[in-house]
Amino acid sequence: MTRTAVLLALLALLASCALPCSASAAGVIELSADTREIALSAHVTYRHDSAATDTLADAWRTLDAGGFEPLPGGNPAFGFQDGAFWVHARVVNRNPGEPRWLMVQTYPLSDRLDVYLRYPDGRVEHQAGGDTLPFGERAIRYRHPNFLLDLPAGQPVDILFRVQSQSSMQVPLVLYTPGAFTELSRDAQLAIGLYYGILLALFFYNLVLWLVLRDASYFWYLFHISAFGLVLFCLNGLGFEYLWPNNIWLADKSVPLSISLALIGMHQFARVFLGLGDRWPAGNRVSMIAIAAFAGFGIAAVFVPYRLITPAVSLAVLASIVWITVVSVVALRKGYRPARLFLLSWSMFLAGTAVFTLVAFGVIPKTFYTEYGVQIGSALEMLFLSVALSYRYASLRNENERIVSQANVQLEHTVAKRTRELRSTLDQLEQAHSRLRESSRRDGLTGLYNRSHFHDAFERLLVACNRDRQPLSLLMVDLDFFKTINDEHGHLVGDDVLRAAAQRIGKALRPYEALLARFGGEEFVIVLPGTDLRAAVAVAEEVRRAISSTPCKSQQGPSVRTSGSVGVHTVVPGTIDDIDDALQVADQALYAAKANGRDCVRTSISAA
Repeated sequence: MTRTAVLLALLALLASCALPCSASAAGVIELSADTREIALSAHVTYRHDSAATDTLADAWRTLDAGGFEPLPGGNPAFGFQDGAFWVHARVVNRNPGEPRWLMVQTYPLSDRLDVYLRYPDGRVEHQAGGDTLPFGERAIRYRHPNFLLDLPAGQPVDILFRVQSQSSMQVPLVLYTPGAFTELSRDAQLAIGLYYGILLALFFYNLVLWLVLRDASYFWYLFHISAFGLVLFCLNGLGFEYLWPNNIWLADKSVPLSISLALIGMHQFARVFLGLGDRWPAGNRVSMIAIAAFAGFGIAAVFVPYRLITPAVSLAVLASIVWITVVSVVALRKGYRPARLFLLSWSMFLAGTAVFTLVAFGVIPKTFYTEYGVQIGSALEMLFLSVALSYRYASLRNENERIVSQANVQLEHTVAKRTRELRSTLDQLEQAHSRLRESSRRDGLTGLYNRSHFHDAFERLLVACNRDRQPLSLLMVDLDFFKTINDEHGHLVGDDVLRAAAQRIGKALRPYEALLARFGGEEFVIVLPGTDLRAAVAVAEEVRRAISSTPCKSQQGPSVRTSGSVGVHTVVPGTIDDIDDALQVADQALYAAKANGRDCVRTSISAA
């Protein structure tokens, strides 16, 4: 089968996955015996809670008072917005054979989702979702957030859906019977698998060409395929499903990071393919500035909140689309014939990317073609770029033969110049990679080491403890009543309390050679090498006093007084060689401290 035939099969399969639209107007949704799936956008009403302060009771009151309105034009995409969106639908299930339905939000990047079902007897059920929760907590292991709904036959059920996210606000909700969803997920996964199969085939085909020809264009083409494949993997929710299902931080940062990498590859490939260094030096400098800017975006994505960095990167994508089109036209006007194929293939990808970005900002409605425009455009672009690379190579070979016959010295100078440019760019990427590697060891909120780095460092310290026959003490610290602080004062105040507690603990540990890390939530962990139990208890008391010494000041609310419970366990050399065993014993001591009134220190001996 030719690559064109494979591509056409992909497009046909993607088209078969498009959801049928219901023709009924907004109001009560009737699920008849023939209904297997229904898109809810034409039937729901919504309210924008711009301050995200409405409680569930407020939302019910507003709904009952008629404060919700239909989606504008039935478009479920609102773009990047502050606050929260409440969406309501009233459903009556007329099919007694299907009491359970699956509601799917066909947008995988929302942070926090809450679904409330109100039954005629006043009972309210709640389910939560979104990528701020581990992937395993979803009702069905699927790339899109989903919720199993109990819809008793003949009873009107109010569905209240709340979304709050730093990403684009989109609420494309679809109801499925279990059987219909099984068929949909099967076909969708097959289409996605076929798409990535095309990318892999093109990747390995051009990898062989690069290894044989050593043409930098093939390298950057491979980089572009890999980076953009990662972007779609993240945007489609597959990264969260398969690569980091329990890493909430990476699920949050992966989209702007992968987009930055893809744009670096995009600009660098255009520079090399079009030979901007020779044909348009000024444009080449602008492209290099764009590459440096996206490297900066990638670094900033680690530190800057998603709601700020992602719209900025998305706007930069649109600017890049315009700029690469400009340099392609300039190269074509200067007589570079491969630029014609480059411009043709690139226009397909750029059109799909532009459509997807405009959907993210809510400028155009979300349809099958706008949602999958990136996949369709990129598949065509990758295919034609592969042809363009072959054409370019043939053109360059003929040109190089002419250049060699005229002046070997000039050819060597050109090759050396391009090699220096490549090495310079690789050096920049290596430096950026080193900075990203260091930042990945730190917790984004407190600046302390994160749990992953602690695990590696503690393993080395435990080995040294057993080897050198020196004691090692482990302290588990938990802030008391932290959930109450969040509930009463809000999560921003809670974040300030966590930062203040981390600073106080770090200051108390300065005289000691201690390893301090945030273990998760409001819990911290400390390792004291060469420290016996008595000395460790003394250090624990210093830490406990430091936490409760003064109220924690917050710019988001009132000062909050807090305290900490500390569990202490000393590892005797030769008794424990497993990290989890040591952590479990220390955790038991911490639970003993919390059980004995909190704001105290307990050891593993006293806990036993």
